[in-house]
Amino acid sequence: MSGVLKPVVSVVLDPGWAASSLVNDVRRGLATHPRTLPPRWLYDDRGSELFDQITRLPEYYPTEAERALLVAHADEIVQLSGADTVVELGSGTSDKTRTLLDAFTARGSLIRFVPVDVSEGTLRTAAAELAQRYPGLQVEAVVGDFTLHLGHLPAGGRKVVAFLGGTIGNLYVEERAAFLGALADSLQAGDCLLLGTDLVKASDRLIAAYNDSQGVTAEFVTNCLHVVNRELGADFDVDAFSYVPFWDPHMERMDLRLRAEMPHRVTIPGADVTFDLASGEEIRVEISTKFRPDQLRNELHAAGFVVEQLWSDADFALTLARRAG
Repeated sequence: MSGVLKPVVSVVLDPGWAASSLVNDVRRGLATHPRTLPPRWLYDDRGSELFDQITRLPEYYPTEAERALLVAHADEIVQLSGADTVVELGSGTSDKTRTLLDAFTARGSLIRFVPVDVSEGTLRTAAAELAQRYPGLQVEAVVGDFTLHLGHLPAGGRKVVAFLGGTIGNLYVEERAAFLGALADSLQAGDCLLLGTDLVKASDRLIAAYNDSQGVTAEFVTNCLHVVNRELGADFDVDAFSYVPFWDPHMERMDLRLRAEMPHRVTIPGADVTFDLASGEEIRVEISTKFRPDQLRNELHAAGFVVEQLWSDADFALTLARRAG
């Protein structure tokens, strides 16, 4: 057995990235109409803990549905991709991806794993654990934003890029097209994308998944206001907001918002922003688009990918697509 290789961690995020990005997002999203705040500001330490709780709730099906598909089809993914390098975008702890890494390791074809995430601490911990779990595997972690830093992915090897969790559904149509196009441009002909997507289904099941009976999702979405209060000295009265999730049948996506229940003047000193919220006015925090197989094929084809295989159950899909030559 090969010895444990020391992980390599490359930090490509600017040291002031988080602070400047939050200021820009607040100025662009909260100071204009309609009011929005990107979902990345949900995930401080408390938000990450809450989301982990969400993935274990009985109403929230995506995490385990995707895991079951990975377990069932990991060997096929390994064989079809022909990859020796696995890249994971938005990797976190790489929990589900270990199913895929196990299958690659069993086949003896995996040389390198490249997890990409904005959280340096989480990434360093995960990289060290993975290096111990897979002796002989070179772990080359990248601390970066996958919407900005695809050009920093290590060169060489035959890659499969895992983008799991339905995260692509958090991007708007134009953002998805730009992201997939940029990803295709960063890959070589023959490289693959393994994409996890939630599927369109009955609205009552979707609404239940995003409005759990314990109120964990409501606390999670509201957490973004705590983040802005803490980081930029804002004075959001968090208790004056209610959580409003709804299904948008036209765009086929869940729309997660916070509604002001009373008139509310908000001052955000760290972003030099002051604005008035009317009673009933909403802040959109996140969307979660649900997909149909033909839609997936069309969006991937437009970006330069050819679908090799799509595995699905009633809830979720895994799609393996190859970068066209």
